[in-house]
Amino acid sequence: MNYDVKDLALAGKGKDRIEWAERNMPVLRLIRKRFKKEQPLKGLRLAACLHVTTETANLAITLKAGGADLVVCASNPLSTQDDVAAALVNKYGISTFAIKGEDRDTYYSHIMAALDHRPHITMDDGADLVSVLHSERKNQIPDIIGGTEETTTGVIRLKAMADKGVLKFPVIAVNDAMTKHFFDNRYGTGQSTVDGIIRATNMLIAGSTVVVSGYGWCGRGVAMRARGMGGNVIICEVDPLRALEAVMDGFRVMPIAEAAPIGDLFVSVTGDIHVFRGEHFKVMKDGAIVCNSGHFNVEIDIPALEKMSKKIREVREYVVEYTKKDNKRVYILGEGRLINLAAAEGHPAMVMDMSFANQALGAEFMKKNCKKLEKKVYGIPADIDKEIARLKLASMGIKVDTLTKEQEKYLNSWEMGT
Repeated sequence: MNYDVKDLALAGKGKDRIEWAERNMPVLRLIRKRFKKEQPLKGLRLAACLHVTTETANLAITLKAGGADLVVCASNPLSTQDDVAAALVNKYGISTFAIKGEDRDTYYSHIMAALDHRPHITMDDGADLVSVLHSERKNQIPDIIGGTEETTTGVIRLKAMADKGVLKFPVIAVNDAMTKHFFDNRYGTGQSTVDGIIRATNMLIAGSTVVVSGYGWCGRGVAMRARGMGGNVIICEVDPLRALEAVMDGFRVMPIAEAAPIGDLFVSVTGDIHVFRGEHFKVMKDGAIVCNSGHFNVEIDIPALEKMSKKIREVREYVVEYTKKDNKRVYILGEGRLINLAAAEGHPAMVMDMSFANQALGAEFMKKNCKKLEKKVYGIPADIDKEIARLKLASMGIKVDTLTKEQEKYLNSWEMGT
């Protein structure tokens, strides 16, 4: 078995942590039980480029239980949990290529190693596998029956490819499932982002002016948690509908240029490039803290900040201080990468339970239906989404109503009138 991890001696600790996460992933546990019996992924080679965490490990174990021949690599250089990577190799027999803090060359060598497995299905968290296949590994595309995508950023990329007619195989947008973006993005990103910021800085949110750029599901979650901890939250948006929603939710809304001089903490969650730029850094107050919880570190224009700084130093783990020429300091957290995974542990297992249930069932759906799918991006089927919600409620001991026959008839006909 091929692999590249930091230290196999960490495997015991990693296994303990994987098992702890599994206790809070009842939906995935039920899927794993069925997969082990039915083997729906038997004969399928699968490459998964995801954050290598305890929750992802439970997904990988579920896919293997379903018969998949699986290779895992990291989707972010700072999100890997080295003990988990070691356990996947040493305790679960899953080829894994991931080392926390790996440089760019190593990162892409790991992606290439995953593609060397010649997968039939790709499982992405940011469309890296799909991008490399379409640019450098085109000869492998005939092997691919489809893929799944976990993130908003990745779905945006893939839809752009499909619109231009260059996407060569169908992809399931796991990110767009209601049980994913409602919960993973809002409750998961909201809590874990604030957790990462506090672990990195030990700052007090209460009384601080927190600027959140982007009011999608991730932005809503971060804003909600920051306000809940006493932060004075400002929202920056380009979409008038989302901006209006933020106003109606009780937040101040203004352009970044107006927020830059007054913010204490800046969080980008847009999926776009150069959200916080040189002109914003120029007017930030001394001690401003800047971080990102979108997918890639390009949301922060760090090269621009470097050019305008006379001194750069790491002042504590995950915190780099940039002293500008006017002697005011700006702090960048986690190299501008996902702060919830760079400085913390990412989303709680009970949130990722639903996201990874979508991934597992999405892979099963792709295998069953690939021959009739076009080369475009598809959402998770509504019946799968609702079944995941039903299983989650059942695991929480919560029951819901069912429609009577009379109610069903009323909703599906026009003859009954009002």
